[in-house]
Order: sequence, then C-alpha cells, then structure tokens
Amino acid sequence: MRVVVAGTFGPIHDGHRTLFEHALRFGEGGVVVALTSDELAVETRQKPRPIPAFDDRVQAVTEEVAAIDEWNRDVEIRELTSEHGIAAEDPAIDALVVSPETAPELEAINNRRREHGFEPLTGIVAPYVLADDGERISSTRIVEGEVDEHGTVLE
Repeated sequence: MRVVVAGTFGPIHDGHRTLFEHALRFGEGGVVVALTSDELAVETRQKPRPIPAFDDRVQAVTEEVAAIDEWNRDVEIRELTSEHGIAAEDPAIDALVVSPETAPELEAINNRRREHGFEPLTGIVAPYVLADDGERISSTRIVEGEVDEHGTVLE
C-alpha cells in the first residue's frame, strides 16, 4: 500500500511523529509526505503564527521520518500547493493518514478521486497525542509557548 500523510509539520511535535509512524507502518509500497508550500501553510492557518520556511521543514521532516522508520520505507517528500492536491490527484496513492480533526476531509478527497476515475483512498486515523494538560499537542500551542514538542506544559 502506498500511503500519503500531509501537513505543514512545523514545528514538529509528538503528534506529527505519530502520523509519520502510522504512514511508515502501513506504507509497505512507499510513503509520500505532502508538505504544504509556504503559501498554503499561511492560507490554511485558522490562527496566524510563524511557520518555518519550506526548506527548513523539509529538512526537519526528513530527519524525523528517518529516525522513526524501522521498516526502511521508500519515502518521498512533495510540495503540496493545494489543500487536497496530491491525495486527490495521484492515482498511485492507496491510503491517507489523517488525524481525528482531518478525517472528515477524506470524503471530499475521495469524491475528487472518483471524478478523475481513481479508486478511493483508505483512511488511516492516527490518534491525537495529548499534552500533560489533557489537550492535544499542536504546533500553534508550541509557538505560543504553552507546551513543548512532547506536550510538557510550560509556564
């Protein structure tokens, strides 16, 4: 199965590591990391925040995935320039790793795939990783100084 996982991934935290781990575990046919372009990363933020540059995020994702990859998967990082672009438009993708927050997007992606004559994707839902305070870890919370990358609450 060829698996895609998409996101901005900056700064990287344990929730992202869980997404990568799920993609690697199930991606025996390869893993595509769809990394949002700098422009898309800004457009898709509900709350504006500083985002590391694309090249810096590529480097960070490359290092994190290599550290997690106990299966020696073929991993490709691609620039994502539209919200559902790679998942909806690549017929070679079989599955999409999502969080509970992004799981509902799978329906729209599969509708677009059907329009292109592609098979729908299987959804692989990775659970949230919670911080010490019981709330999910997010890059926004890290940037705002609420938690560190592992969910330790900062004061």
